[in-house]
Amino acid sequence: MCGIAGFVARQPLGEARARSLAHAMAERLVHRGPDAEGVWSDPDGYVALGHRRLSIIDLSAAGSQPMTSASGRWTIVFNGEIFNYQDLRVALERASRGTTKWRGHSDTEVILAAVEQWGVIGTLRELVGQFAIGLWDNTEKQLYLARDRFGEKPLYYGFIGSSFAFASELKAFSVLPDWNPRIDEVSSALYLQYSYVPSPRSIYQGIWKVPPASMLCLKPAMMERQELPAREPYWEARQFVATTDDEARVTYEHEVVQRVETLLKEAVACRMMSDVPLGAFLSGGIDSTTVAALMQEQSTLPIRTFTLGFPVEGYDEAPYARRVAEHLGTSHTEVYVTPQDAYEIIPALPDIYDEPFADSSQIPTFLVSRIARADVTVALSGDGGDEIMGGYNRYAYLPGLWRRFGSWPPAFRGALSTLAMGIPVNVWNALGSASQALRSTARRQRLVGDKMQKLAGLAGARSLEDAYRLLTTNQHWRSLAVAGTMLSSDLPPASETWSVLRRMMYWDTQTYLPDDILCKVDRASMACSLEARAPFLDHRLYEYMASLSDNYLIRDGQTKWLLRQVLKTRVPEALTTRPKSGFGIPIGEWLRGPLRDWAEDLLDAKTLGETGLFDVQSVQHLWKEHVSRRHNWQYDLWTVLMFEAWRRKWTE
Repeated sequence: MCGIAGFVARQPLGEARARSLAHAMAERLVHRGPDAEGVWSDPDGYVALGHRRLSIIDLSAAGSQPMTSASGRWTIVFNGEIFNYQDLRVALERASRGTTKWRGHSDTEVILAAVEQWGVIGTLRELVGQFAIGLWDNTEKQLYLARDRFGEKPLYYGFIGSSFAFASELKAFSVLPDWNPRIDEVSSALYLQYSYVPSPRSIYQGIWKVPPASMLCLKPAMMERQELPAREPYWEARQFVATTDDEARVTYEHEVVQRVETLLKEAVACRMMSDVPLGAFLSGGIDSTTVAALMQEQSTLPIRTFTLGFPVEGYDEAPYARRVAEHLGTSHTEVYVTPQDAYEIIPALPDIYDEPFADSSQIPTFLVSRIARADVTVALSGDGGDEIMGGYNRYAYLPGLWRRFGSWPPAFRGALSTLAMGIPVNVWNALGSASQALRSTARRQRLVGDKMQKLAGLAGARSLEDAYRLLTTNQHWRSLAVAGTMLSSDLPPASETWSVLRRMMYWDTQTYLPDDILCKVDRASMACSLEARAPFLDHRLYEYMASLSDNYLIRDGQTKWLLRQVLKTRVPEALTTRPKSGFGIPIGEWLRGPLRDWAEDLLDAKTLGETGLFDVQSVQHLWKEHVSRRHNWQYDLWTVLMFEAWRRKWTE
């Protein structure tokens, strides 16, 4: 992986000045690419590109960037990996009848050759991988920006003064002389709702994210008008989603299992391509276990696996991962971290995530990345498995609930919701403890009270979209934002011909996956100079999975039915049979204990009031209820705390 940055100026800056600014932008991204640096500018200093390199493929100087095409027309900065670049290289040689001259064996050089042969859009459609691209056309004087299909790699852009700039992370813009960031009120309100800033917005006015599966083209006339380029999709996930009555897609069960197994093996195999050491994150859950099993199957030596142990009851996944590693025969590294290790990461979070971000699993994700980086440069993960294979618990229960209760009178459902929401979380926990005692240890759930509060809120939902939002957003976001703040939280349009399950999965792949899960993994791993790869996000696997009926995803109330069929021939079910817990930490208890002083400083009423963003009285009320244990408002409070920690870092 790498860090990329650049700009197009309205007036010539001179080559030396342009290169100096591009160098300064790239230096802010050194953690993304500690191995080498490169800068390119046109002779007049209208355009400049900067690059920080984490060397993965073709470690020689022939793989260095910025890289210019053989014709001299195209110059690229590229962050990511193209996993089918060798196949594309063969196709390009065939198309050119062997006249193509290669300088090295990097995927970057293949992208440039492909653009010259097939054009920009044609090339993007051929790429299998994870990427963010800045591409300058020296003939037409146009800048192209593009991002991979699921948004694994980040890319921000916007006008800063009279210049158009782009970068992998927001911090690269801070070195530009006209940088004058202002917090966007709509984005901050949406952040309170989701705990992240949804694409295509950023936290700053005038700065945007390139949407996944999209290309932007900045033309000379746009520079004159300071007009932002429009999004041009080169791939659309919705085109592959099955309708509820599409009988033509029905096939034999054993053929489906075999096809998914083949696609998964191919996705894992191509992501094992590397000129540096690689391994895998292993939590012991179904997704990471499948990835590790398929890696070990295709390796002649024990693969490296890495697990983070956490000595807190209900949050320690290390024993599960250890048993899986022993069964697979991997070379396993298990490191236990103390709560103190985790606390020490918190002050660094606003720098790692230079846009407000409040998924608390960001802490263990960073810690396990740091552990892995001591031995490898690339790590495969199970990210995307839930969204692609049907893994979230809400996929199993919401369709049935909505069929039963969606037609009830809204007034009755609203009253039921109010009644259930009034029951304190500690009461729900007590009731849950009694029922949990009757279950086996492997099937016990944690945070029972929080989950019951969420379910109680569903009764008041007016539509499926509302029900989905209730399950995926903070409960008190409306009251936390200042009154009158404009909001825009429309979900991507989903076809009425899709099942409830398919609509939820589509919304997740378009929102939660890129803006939460993939943002979390990218920033945490890149802060450690580690490249993370996600085989489940191979678009060829997605296209096939999206075409299948719901019964292949959820069967008899069990999630990931199809993936379990692939895994059960490799790992005994007993090793992966446990409740879905996520990659969590006991942040709620920490806020009442060792993090209380830190939290109360950030939640100071006077300071919060000065920002003009929060309803201070509502924040203080949630804090008092949380500390008293009447309710567990850990997610809402963590969202406020991460915003305030970020604001103090970047705006004061």
